[in-house]
Amino acid sequence: MRIDFNINPCPKPRMTRADKWKKRPIVLKYWSFCNELQLLANKYKYKPGEVVDLIFYIPMPKSWSKKKKLSMLGKPHKAKPDIDNLAKAFLDALLHEDSYVYSLSAEKYWSDKGSIMVITGD
Repeated sequence: MRIDFNINPCPKPRMTRADKWKKRPIVLKYWSFCNELQLLANKYKYKPGEVVDLIFYIPMPKSWSKKKKLSMLGKPHKAKPDIDNLAKAFLDALLHEDSYVYSLSAEKYWSDKGSIMVITGD
């Protein structure tokens, strides 16, 4: 079974204590992502299990030409954001404690629209 979360993937930023009062845009974007992802997970009644398989679809920049967009559609995404920060943001948004997850598989590809696909064993 697979679940598609129609949300732009957002990496987990490195945060400091100052982020409590100094509202950096990347941190605000991350917290907004977490809230939206939690709402979608509740809607689909999804909670990550011990094995998590993720596919991140990263939207292509608007500045790219149509030709470049066509050539990159579906190709592996080899630029920032890093895949480990995307996976960490996903797990941290949905789990208070993620230490029970013993297997994590993640991929990222270029796409027209951002989304996160979760493949479940159910």
